Amino acid sequence: MAASVVKAPKCPRKGSAKDLAKTPAKSAPSSANEANWNWWLLLATVFLITFATRFYKVTEPDHICWDETHFGKMGSWYINRTFFFDVHPPLGKMLIALSGYLTGYDGTFPFEKPGDKYNETRYQGMRYFCTTLGALIMPMGFDTVYDLTRSHEAAVLSAAYLIFDVGLLTLNQYILLDPILLFFMMASVWGMVKISKSTAAGESYSLRWWTWLFFTGTMLSCTISVKFVGLFVVLLVGLHTATELWLILGDLGQPIWETVKQVACRAITLILWPVLLYTFFFYIHLSVLNRSGNGDGFYSSAFQSRLIGNSLYNASMPRDVAFGSVVTIKNHKTGGGYLHSHAHLYPKGMGARQQQITTYTHKDENNKFVLKPHNKQRVPKDKIQLLRHGDLVRLEHLMTKRNLHSHTEQAPMTKKHLQVTGYGENGIGDANDVWRVMIVGGKINQTVHTVTSRLKFIHMLQNCALTSSGKQLPKWGFEQQEVSCNPNIRDRNAQWNVEDNEHKLRECVVRLFVKFFKSLVTFLVPSVSFSIYAPGFFARFLESHAVMLQGNAGLKPKEGEITSRPWQWPINFRGQFFSGSHYRIYLLGNPVIWWSNLVFLALFVAVFLCNAILQRRRDGLAEAQALALSEAEADVLEQRQSPCPAQSEDSEPSTTDICSCCPCPKESTSEELPVIPEAVPSQSKRSLQAAAWLFVGWVLHYLPFWAMGRVLYFHHYFPALIFNSLLTGIMFDYIMRSLPKWIRHVVLGLVLSVVVYSFAIFSPLAYGMSGPLANEPNSTMHKLKWLPTWEF
Repeated sequence: MAASVVKAPKCPRKGSAKDLAKTPAKSAPSSANEANWNWWLLLATVFLITFATRFYKVTEPDHICWDETHFGKMGSWYINRTFFFDVHPPLGKMLIALSGYLTGYDGTFPFEKPGDKYNETRYQGMRYFCTTLGALIMPMGFDTVYDLTRSHEAAVLSAAYLIFDVGLLTLNQYILLDPILLFFMMASVWGMVKISKSTAAGESYSLRWWTWLFFTGTMLSCTISVKFVGLFVVLLVGLHTATELWLILGDLGQPIWETVKQVACRAITLILWPVLLYTFFFYIHLSVLNRSGNGDGFYSSAFQSRLIGNSLYNASMPRDVAFGSVVTIKNHKTGGGYLHSHAHLYPKGMGARQQQITTYTHKDENNKFVLKPHNKQRVPKDKIQLLRHGDLVRLEHLMTKRNLHSHTEQAPMTKKHLQVTGYGENGIGDANDVWRVMIVGGKINQTVHTVTSRLKFIHMLQNCALTSSGKQLPKWGFEQQEVSCNPNIRDRNAQWNVEDNEHKLRECVVRLFVKFFKSLVTFLVPSVSFSIYAPGFFARFLESHAVMLQGNAGLKPKEGEITSRPWQWPINFRGQFFSGSHYRIYLLGNPVIWWSNLVFLALFVAVFLCNAILQRRRDGLAEAQALALSEAEADVLEQRQSPCPAQSEDSEPSTTDICSCCPCPKESTSEELPVIPEAVPSQSKRSLQAAAWLFVGWVLHYLPFWAMGRVLYFHHYFPALIFNSLLTGIMFDYIMRSLPKWIRHVVLGLVLSVVVYSFAIFSPLAYGMSGPLANEPNSTMHKLKWLPTWEF
């Protein structure tokens, strides 16, 4: 790949011009034409088989399968322009929505749960779109391997490994982000190889070269705009580009200005252009989703003020917070929820059995609290008392009439914190209900403002800060977030702001005596329009990323949910149900392909290390030969500078003492340096370098998952699987290259036959199974359950 960028200097041939003229060259054009025709024929075959296998039964089953319930629903929200929260960037979901809209889907189907029938819903267009992108991976993989190796055999086997993997087939046929992600990832690698090929052919700065640069930059931007794991292919292309530029810098036949131009062109097309595109995709996302939805609560109050239908949109409410106000209190951290309570108690063993206090990321009537003075049950009806920095308050839950309370019991999840509960009856509790309101950076008598004031609630007796730990409660807490009281009052998660602010006494009448007559003056609680807090695009752009990254890192498995670990993926340890009804779909890799992939992966590592050792030995030999040559030249120079030995008149001159200008013949030595053959021929070396880059791609798309703390699933391995399958085709060709052509074709035919047969017997996993499960002897799939962990 990158090693082919710098052209090798042409070596002069030995012989006269007449001898060169006699060399036959007529067969070159015909062989090139034949190879070209073979390439087109094979590519057409790959297209035909790929689309035939992918579009067969693409609309079956006609019910929601697995994550279609999420991404189909998000497509509906885009069509309806309803705002929502998701941990992934928006491009994949926008494309799903666009494909549905263009094919007649109206965005009204609820996508509630897997197994729900589509009935008359026009879902087919979204499946066709995702399947088409998934099907284009195979032709791109074929051409990529061919450009890397110039071998039809390697390209065909790599494409076959992608086509006949039932796992990749299953992942491509549904309304998911995965086929979109894999398409853009493969297109990025394809463009990377095309850039290297064009540069090596001396086509730099041509229209073709620029086209491939912008194409690759676009694909990189699209990949990371579908899922953040697209960053891995960005790293791969970045490493490859840096290696390519390093080789260009080392080409002494080119001026240094050439390297500067190459760096500038690639910075524009592979860095600046993708960043602009990525930002543009988010601009479309935030412009389209302009209506309030169930994802509002994940974002700040200012962010929500831009959403039509949100309680803060074009809202006017009291700027100052007063005692007696009904408020919602939102945690100020990124993605923080609303202070919330409901009529359920903490279970036994989780502290005091009092009412639960949580944070909840959706707007709800249970988010409302009443601000009361710490020493009065009721607020005077004819007077407004503003809430100020340092005031003592009680927070009474509006729906259940219980006060926000803390005591010395441990919090249910964070044991170093104290438990926070709802306590009392009809707003009457005890001294543990009293909290001091502190404005972050505030001063004495400073008024608390709606939205803009960042607050801390410090418990008066326990001296701890009300905080949201971010830990998810189990099912008894409805999987909401834990609220606790942290003895470390500097906790950054202990900052809150008042969002909704309602006061019954918006207008009070006070009689004042001015000079000598009585005048009626009306005092209003000052109000403010939330439009002044509405953030601009870049502020929302940055907040969206902070919320997404936090949400992604915080993804945890739900109770009873089947997850997997990275060590299970390459060995095809356990699959994943896509449809569990009478029409079963099971995501599982073709074991023949997956396990042989591991064999060729290990084989590559062994061959690469062996060749690295041989290369190092050859380098050592070259250094030894250069040292011996320099020593011999020094001896010759010394002998030339020394005078001829004295001779008597009668003596005959020695054959070695003729004159000082004639070098003395070198004495033969019995010790000769060993001859180490070249590690690999040039064509094989090219294949090995290509396999090395694909191995780097596999490593970048697999090993990072070992360090991730979030929940992981089997489908996360499929980007790495593509690199492994491409590498298998190259390594097979590398091993078979030394054999006669007819033997290579026979072996390739046998391998393809085994792969096709394994696809045929395992294809019901993708196309649908019915009847008994495989663990029952009368099941048609009983003999195919090769591992006890396979659940189909």
